[in-house]
Amino acid sequence: MLKEIGQIAINVHDVEKAIAFYRDVLGMEFLFDAPGMGFFSCGGVRLMLAKPEKEEFDHQASIIYYRVDDMSEACATLRARGVTFENEPALVHKTDTQELWIASFRDPDQNPVALMSEVAI
Repeated sequence: MLKEIGQIAINVHDVEKAIAFYRDVLGMEFLFDAPGMGFFSCGGVRLMLAKPEKEEFDHQASIIYYRVDDMSEACATLRARGVTFENEPALVHKTDTQELWIASFRDPDQNPVALMSEVAI
């Protein structure tokens, strides 16, 4: 039975540039590198940045939503590090007890990346 996500792979063309972006701009925990790959930890899920093994795999990643506690603070920090957001943080869903906020941008390989924040109200 499937239990949990162990690793997510993101296609990149310049592994060193991608490692620098995810480590230095996004502030993710760098674990290690191997030839043509870089690995990070994100809340118990391993993120692998790697060159596509075959031409048929050379496409942008699915959107990964990274959870943040404070959307305004996260966006301000990333803007200061050079990130250009495709959209401002937006309220996309609201219940009686919480709001879901989303903002998105792209990494150096134009893979879509998103932030999400679930705020209790």
